[in-house]
Amino acid sequence: MSKVRQILDMNAFDATQGGTGAVARRLANLGAASVLFYREPIEMVSAKGAWMVARDGTRYLDFYNNVPSVGHSHPAVVEAVSRQIAVLNTNTRYIVEVVDAYLEALKDKLPAALSNVVMTCSGSEANDLALRVARAASGAQGIIVTETAYHGNTALVTEASPSALRRGTLPPHVVTVPAPSRAAFGEDIAGGFRAAVEAAMAELQGRGLGTAAFLADSIFSSDGIFADPAGFLRPAVEAVQAAGGLYIADEVQPGFGRTGDAFWGFARHGIAPDIVTMGKPMGNGFPMAGMAARPDHLAAFCEDVGYFNTFGGNPVAAAAGLAVLQVIAEEGLQENARTVGAHLRAGLEAVAADAPQVAAVRGAGLFTGVDLCSPDTPDIPDAAVTVRIIDAMRDAGVLIGAAGRYGATLKVRPPLCLNRDEADRFINAFANATRTTL
Repeated sequence: MSKVRQILDMNAFDATQGGTGAVARRLANLGAASVLFYREPIEMVSAKGAWMVARDGTRYLDFYNNVPSVGHSHPAVVEAVSRQIAVLNTNTRYIVEVVDAYLEALKDKLPAALSNVVMTCSGSEANDLALRVARAASGAQGIIVTETAYHGNTALVTEASPSALRRGTLPPHVVTVPAPSRAAFGEDIAGGFRAAVEAAMAELQGRGLGTAAFLADSIFSSDGIFADPAGFLRPAVEAVQAAGGLYIADEVQPGFGRTGDAFWGFARHGIAPDIVTMGKPMGNGFPMAGMAARPDHLAAFCEDVGYFNTFGGNPVAAAAGLAVLQVIAEEGLQENARTVGAHLRAGLEAVAADAPQVAAVRGAGLFTGVDLCSPDTPDIPDAAVTVRIIDAMRDAGVLIGAAGRYGATLKVRPPLCLNRDEADRFINAFANATRTTL
C-alpha cells in the first residue's frame, strides 16, 4: 500500500544527511526548520520570466514556483516597489493613497458583498484570521477541510492542515473529507462531495461543536489538483451555508487568473464565498496577503478582539499588488493561462498515452496535476517513480514539485507569462523523463 506523505517531505533534501558548502551554512543557520528542494539543493542567483539561474550558470525553467505569478523580476513590479520604498513605507494607521487605490482595485475583482479587506503578510495569517472571523460570525467551532489540505503554518491553521502533520491526530474541532476525485466519488463528484461534507457537519454537530467553516482551496492543490467538472464544488458549499457555516475560499494557490477560466478558482464553480483569502501571487514575490469578508462578519470578530498587522497593507506591498493587477490585465495573463495551459495539458496527455507510469493528467489554466504510478498499475500511486522523474527533469533544466496524498502527483504551476515554446520544452523534458526512468 502507498505511504501517505507529509507536504514538507515531498521533493525535499534530507537534512539529517548533513551537507557541505552553502548547504552546510544553511543547515547551521536554520537547523531542523530548514527546507530545501532536491537531494542536491540548488543555489540560485537570479531569475527572470519563467527562468531561474543557478550559481554554476545553469538555467532552469521554473514550473514549480507560483509565487512570481506574472514572471520572476517583472520590471513593472520592480519599478513600482522601488519607487514606493524610496518615498514612504509605513503601516495602515496612516492614510496613504496607494493603499486604498490597491484595495479598491482588488475589490473590483471580488464579489461585491465582500467589501472589507484586511491585509496581512502571509497566506497563513490570512487563513488564521479567516477561521477566527468564521467562528465569531457563526458561533460555532468546527472546521471542515480535505484529507490532504494545507492552509498554512500558524497554530490554528496547522491544526486544519492534515498534510502538515508528521505525528499525532487532528483535534476534535477538525473533520476531513476525501478530495473530490473520481476514486472517492465515482462519476457523481458533486453529489458525493456534498454528501461527504454533510456527514462531516453531522460529525461536528455530534461533538457539540457545530460547523464554523468549510475551508477549501478550490483547485485542491495539496490533494493532487482536482478542477473538474466546473461547478462540482457548489452543492457542498451551499450545504454548509444553509447550515449556518461559512465557506472560506482559500485562493492562495488558484487565485489571480491562474485557472484561466476565471480570475478566482471559486468563480469556476459559480460559488458565492463568505470569505476569500489570498497570498503568494499577490505581490509577485513581495510578501503580502489578505482576507476579504462581509462587513457584518468582520464586525462580529472585531467586537471581541480587533485586528492590526504592522506590515500588512504597507504602501510598498500595495504598490507591488497594484502592479501585479495591472500586469495581469495589460498582458492578458488570465487568457494566456487558459490557452497555454490547454496546450500544455494536451501535450502531457499525448505523452501519457505512451507512458505506462502516467495515470492521469488534469487541471485548469496553468495549474495541472500529473498522477504517477507503478508502470501499468494506475491504481497504485508511486512516490519513488515521482522522485525519479523530478530528478530527471531537473537534470534537463526543468524544476517541478510533488503533491497529493502519496506524493505521487506532479504539481505543475509555472508563471502566468509562460509561452508555448516554454510549454513545449516542459512537455519534451517530461516525455524524456518518462522514457529514461522506466
